[in-house]
Amino acid sequence: MRRLTAGLAVLAGLAAWPWLGARTAPAAGEPAARDTGRGTNILIVGIDSRAGLSAAEKRRLHVGGEGCDCTDVMMLVHLSEDRRRASVVSIPRDSYVEYAAPEGTTGAGPRGKINGAFKLGRGPLAVRTVEQATGLSVDHYLETDFTGFERAVDDLGGATVCTDKPLKDRKSGLDISTGTHHLDGNRALGYARARHLDPPGDLGRVRRQQRMLAGMLEALTVRGALADPVKAADTAHRLLRSVRTDDRTGLNDLIGIGWTLGRLPADRMEFATVPISHFDHRVPGVGSTLLWHESRSRALWDALRADRPITGDTRILPVPETRAETDPARIEVRADDARVATALRSSGFAVTDTSASAPAQRPAGPPVITFPEGREADAATLAAALPGARLRSEIRPDAVLDVAVGSDPVVVKTVTYDRNLAEGAPVTADRFRCPGHPAPAGD
Repeated sequence: MRRLTAGLAVLAGLAAWPWLGARTAPAAGEPAARDTGRGTNILIVGIDSRAGLSAAEKRRLHVGGEGCDCTDVMMLVHLSEDRRRASVVSIPRDSYVEYAAPEGTTGAGPRGKINGAFKLGRGPLAVRTVEQATGLSVDHYLETDFTGFERAVDDLGGATVCTDKPLKDRKSGLDISTGTHHLDGNRALGYARARHLDPPGDLGRVRRQQRMLAGMLEALTVRGALADPVKAADTAHRLLRSVRTDDRTGLNDLIGIGWTLGRLPADRMEFATVPISHFDHRVPGVGSTLLWHESRSRALWDALRADRPITGDTRILPVPETRAETDPARIEVRADDARVATALRSSGFAVTDTSASAPAQRPAGPPVITFPEGREADAATLAAALPGARLRSEIRPDAVLDVAVGSDPVVVKTVTYDRNLAEGAPVTADRFRCPGHPAPAGD
C-alpha cells in the first residue's frame, strides 16, 4: 500500500510537468528555435576537491596532492523537447573561455580555463560561464565530488567498460587489462580521471567518460531501474545521496530525467566533445589551454538550441575525403621508393627514405605494408594513404612500419587526421557497446 501511495504521488507530480507531455514540431517555415532554445539542458559537473578527505581516503581514491577546487568533469546534457533524443556534450576542463561576471556586477569577467569558474563562484558561476560560452540556458545543475562519484557508481550497480589495449595510469590508480570489466565506484573513478595514457590529454579521457556513462545508462535500462516513474524515483533517491543539485532541481526533476533516459534506445543518445582548433594554446599565468573551433563549436551549440541531432551534421564535423584514424606524425615509416617517401612525408608521416637499398627487380603487385603486431590502427592509416596496398603483420621489437613498393603503379593520397574526429566526434551510444554485450530488448 505504501508503494502504491508513493507511486501515485510521483505520478501526480509528473503530471504537472509540461516538458513530459506531448509536443508538436514547428510547422514548415516556422523558426526552429525560440530565443531561449527548445528542450531541456542539464549541466553535470564533477569537482576536484580534497577538502575533508583523510590521508587514508586520499590513498584509497588515488587523489594525492593538492586539489584545484575546480570542475574536473563537465558534461552538458540536452534532452529534446519531444523527449525522443538526448545529446551529451563534454566540455574539456582546459577550455579557454571568458568567465561570466560575478553575480550582481556588469562587464566582462576574466579569462581562464573553464574549470576555474567553479573556484571563483562555485556552481552558480560555473553555470553562468557555460551559458555565456555556449549561448544555451542551463535548466538543471548536478554536482558531485570524488567520494560522491564513487558512491553514485556503487549505488547504481557499477560500470561496465571495455578496452582493446591495457590501460594503466599510476596517478589515477587505473590498471585494467584488454577486454571487458565491471568496475566498482573506486575503479570507475580511476577510469574516469585517467589522463596519462596514450594518447595523453583530455579528449581521450572525456571519451572514456562518455563510454562509461552510456554503459551505465544502458545497464540501468536493462535492469528496469528507469522503467517507470516509481522505479525511476527509487533510482533518483539513490542518486541524491551522492549528488548535489541547484535550487531549480528537485526529486521530481531527477525522476523525469531518468525516466526519459530510460526510454531512449542507444541510437537516440548522442555523445560528443566540443570541437577544438588549438590543443596547446599557451597563456601566460594560465598554462596550456584548449581553444574551441569557432565555426564548429558554434554549429554545435546552434544545433542544440534548435533541438536538432548533432550526429551527421557536417557543420560540426566535416568529413574528410581520406580519413586517418591515427596521427601520421606519430607513425614512423621506412619507404623503399623515393617518390613514395616524399609523398608520404608531405602527408605528415615521419618517413625515412630507404630507396638506396631497394631491390633492383621490384616484386610483382601492389605495395606491401609490413607492421609490428599491435600497430593495426597505424597500419590502417598508412594503408589509407596507399590505396590497394597489402598489409602484413609480424612480431618484432621496433615500432616502424615498412613500405615495399612493387611493380604496380603507386598512388599516394593525402590523408587528413583530425583529433576531434578521432577522439570526440558526435556518435550514438550504440557505437560504445562492448563486444559480447547485446542490445537491450526493443533497442
